[in-house]
Amino acid sequence: MYNLRFHCDALIIGSGISGALAALTLADKGLDVILITADENIGDGNTALAQGGIVYRSDEDEPKLLEKDILTAGWNHNYIRAVRYLCRRGPEVLHEIFLDKYKIPFNQRVPGDWYLTREGGHSLARILYCDDHTGKNIMDVLSREVLEHSNIRVLTKRTAIDLLTTQHHAHHLDFNYSLSNQCVGAYVFNEALQSVETILSKYTLLATGGIGQIYLHTTNTISSIGSGLAMAHRAGARLMNCEYVQFHPTALYGGAQKGDRRFLVSEAVRGEGAVLVNAQREAFMPRYDTRADLAPRDIVTRAIMNEMLHSGDECVYLDVAQVKHDVSKRFPTIFEKCRSIGINMRRDLVPVVPAAHYFCGGILVDNRGRTTLDNLYAAGECSCTGIHGANRLASTSLLEGMLWGYSAGEDIAKRLTKSSKQSRKLNDAIPDWVPGGDKPNEDPALVAQDWANIRNTMWNYVGVSRTKARLTRAFSDLSKLTKDLQDFYKETALSKPIIDLFHGSQAAYIVTLSALRNKKTKGCHFRTD
Repeated sequence: MYNLRFHCDALIIGSGISGALAALTLADKGLDVILITADENIGDGNTALAQGGIVYRSDEDEPKLLEKDILTAGWNHNYIRAVRYLCRRGPEVLHEIFLDKYKIPFNQRVPGDWYLTREGGHSLARILYCDDHTGKNIMDVLSREVLEHSNIRVLTKRTAIDLLTTQHHAHHLDFNYSLSNQCVGAYVFNEALQSVETILSKYTLLATGGIGQIYLHTTNTISSIGSGLAMAHRAGARLMNCEYVQFHPTALYGGAQKGDRRFLVSEAVRGEGAVLVNAQREAFMPRYDTRADLAPRDIVTRAIMNEMLHSGDECVYLDVAQVKHDVSKRFPTIFEKCRSIGINMRRDLVPVVPAAHYFCGGILVDNRGRTTLDNLYAAGECSCTGIHGANRLASTSLLEGMLWGYSAGEDIAKRLTKSSKQSRKLNDAIPDWVPGGDKPNEDPALVAQDWANIRNTMWNYVGVSRTKARLTRAFSDLSKLTKDLQDFYKETALSKPIIDLFHGSQAAYIVTLSALRNKKTKGCHFRTD
């Protein structure tokens, strides 16, 4: 294993909507950017899976209306300054960046006349969409722009190990005595070469996505293990709202699922008129909420779980008979997936179950994406802007990721124009990676069993419904596992499976501890005791 050092103005860890837009914003201003992703391609993350759409605005809409919907869905646990920033600035940046500059092909009747749909929790139709593959269309465009930009170096199959900070990593007394702790880059594992690279940067942005893969059932990609959360926590950045994990009510049940991810059936299907029914074809949502099938996700999820508990059924169903569109054209991806497992959406009920979907908490940031650790930014699902509060409103995630990725890029660019080059003293003070151990004892069976323990523990004890007894059990089990893995990590030769397991166990521990400390039921954090 050998070491290689890189230098750049800005290091972007993660290549979804937030990371890509931050990289492009910085690169357009002439700055030197390195963007890394653990995947083979920069468009392989969660953003490309987003089906429903992105919040925009309709003719009768105004920021106050969107603000009210966000606060209602979030149980008024939201940060009002961030919400108002999103409601006012979000649609403006969307128009400027996605409509005018990158010309994302959202559905339109005629040029400039956009189709808008409505989803759960929204008081009116305000969501732009590209059939049922909005995220993919966005990432196809952003990926092309990133790869073609001369100021962006894209490093694929790179897994961030640890954030570099002056107080923890610098071997020079000037930094050790300083009251200020700065992030100056990251140690990164090169999967192809099985080596650790040192990337020194003036500013670092975490855009690593969500945590869904620490649960047994999730709609998230395999890389969504909470790595950004774990690294930021170890570096000393403040976290917020980590107990609020949103479960999407309608993941497809049955049939072959791709990898370790459940296929999402977009909320837009209900927005277009589909109705949730039980095995007796009874529409049950009016019994739980006056908004029925368009209630916020936490309410719909708990209603489904309650129906399944009382009936003993393994799923509920979506009846799409009332959808006015041709479902094969309005929802081609979902229609084809259903068809592949023998379900014809035109005549059959679609079996669905809840699955871990979106992380409402994360690394605390301000409206510019700044964290509490100097020179470290975060954007997208790994961050906590305060927008979502205790539960996310549908289709706000892409808007938030877009706005904070753009805003972070703008802020970093302004600060870089006034800053000097990274000092030689700092560069020399940061050592290359020193392996903790070299034992070749990475047993795939043991790694798989540890992941099974994490995912089953989180699903059963830190899932849709929680109690003190369940959370205490989870805390005890995860504390021991995390301690054992830390010891194992120190003596084992480094590999991607080991890094991922280490990050995943820490993320699960963080979520569990936050849930145990919060004794009040609110939104996604539902305490039955």
